[in-house]
Amino acid sequence: ITEQELPAQFALEQNYPNPFNPSTSIEYALPTVSDVRLEVYNMLGQRIVTLVDAQQQPAGNYRVAFDASELSSGMYVYRLTAGNFTQTRKMVLLK
Repeated sequence: ITEQELPAQFALEQNYPNPFNPSTSIEYALPTVSDVRLEVYNMLGQRIVTLVDAQQQPAGNYRVAFDASELSSGMYVYRLTAGNFTQTRKMVLLK
């Protein structure tokens, strides 16, 4: 990987597609080696699933598939924590 291909900053992208049924992709970017957690919560703040669990990952761009076929329709939030960076976004499951 060359310097130009590495992300300049942490980023959590909007999932695609959104709304989705039953699966979607979540993309994020790491500018440096980071301990990463990617979690999905319901609107009550209950954690539904941990997609990436505190793995140290090298700098780069990542895509994680999320299968919500076991979940009911509604709004969910997903949160990326990487080092000191935290970002949350909303997604909608329509069945």
